[in-house]
Amino acid sequence: MGRQPALGLAELESLYGSDHLEPLGPQAARLDIEAGDINFMRLGGTIKVAKILIDLPTTNWSKIEDYLVKNVPLHLRHLPVGKFTLGISAYGLEVKPDIINKTTLKIKKQVRESGRPMRVVPNKEAALNSAQVLHNSLVRRGGWELLLIGSGQRTTLAQTLFVQDIESYGARDQARPKRDARVGMLPPKLAQIIINLAVGRAENEEWRIENEERIPNSQFPIPNSKIRVLDPFCGTGVILQEALLMGYGAIGTDLEPKMVEYSKANLDWLKNRYPDIAGYEVQACDATSHKWAKPIDAVASETYLGRPLTAAPAAAKLAEIVRDVNTILEKFLKNLAPQLKAGAPISLAVPAWRGNSDNLTHLPLIDRISNLGYTLVEFKNASPAELIYFREGQTVARELLVLRKS
Repeated sequence: MGRQPALGLAELESLYGSDHLEPLGPQAARLDIEAGDINFMRLGGTIKVAKILIDLPTTNWSKIEDYLVKNVPLHLRHLPVGKFTLGISAYGLEVKPDIINKTTLKIKKQVRESGRPMRVVPNKEAALNSAQVLHNSLVRRGGWELLLIGSGQRTTLAQTLFVQDIESYGARDQARPKRDARVGMLPPKLAQIIINLAVGRAENEEWRIENEERIPNSQFPIPNSKIRVLDPFCGTGVILQEALLMGYGAIGTDLEPKMVEYSKANLDWLKNRYPDIAGYEVQACDATSHKWAKPIDAVASETYLGRPLTAAPAAAKLAEIVRDVNTILEKFLKNLAPQLKAGAPISLAVPAWRGNSDNLTHLPLIDRISNLGYTLVEFKNASPAELIYFREGQTVARELLVLRKS
């Protein structure tokens, strides 16, 4: 999982169902499906996907080391000859980087004695980061990253198959022609999570119904351009962009004409890079009163977050900000509800304000959500209090609300 594992757990649960998901230590999860069947490119909350090799009945590093030194050289005999690169990442285990480095050197010595050249990636932390995995080609032929994940009294050994493409995310974020720090910079990975929390389960259900005879137990979401994702506060179009890359149609609206022009420019730029993406529409309108064209299949949005803040405001000023934002978003939800069919999925990033003591101030409407015509979706593997995205030093956090139209 990423920096905030609960977000990734909720995302996976939305896509694959809680029955197929098991948390594995504080930073990982086990899915009872083939790693190659995971649609990894759409996952914003998962850093690495790995194929489980074996569960070891210990978390003692000396015993883990003995297993690796004995078995890694044995398995390399089945690979084509040539130089081999190895990296090891440890999660949930009490082991320091220098101890991991000593283990990799012991493995290297055993492999070289068999006559095969080998290089190891040194650990600066217990786990290698995405850049290290990518730049050392550990998910390509001739390279392995082995994950060792401690959970309870066992250690799961797995081999990384996919790792987040940080360069692709950077290009989608930084290379867009129109950006505006004044309205906040929604990370593409968070946009993916927001979309998956809304669309994942709905798409799964639709896909299973349509393919029940062919794949009775299908849990694998696939892109479906028939589904249209609405972002009523589209800003510069990050959520629209990610929805299109997932294969959905996209509808965006925003109160500010400037933001609409920015979204159009960014989506036109995306279309030039990816000609096969689905269709999109963007227009200026007020989300508290606009009537969108039906059907609205799913709503995914980072809503109005209020005025930008660089420090926690005084109590009276914060109360004023919260009241203003709450009024706007409550009007929006009341306007949206009669336009949705029962069960329609909604995923919203709404503001929550961090005070000097790191206590959070939430929108009052959350406690009245049923009165507004919605049901709050609960997750087995993530509590509502954990579904809050923030970075250190930020005053305005993003609280993720996953709803269904009642």
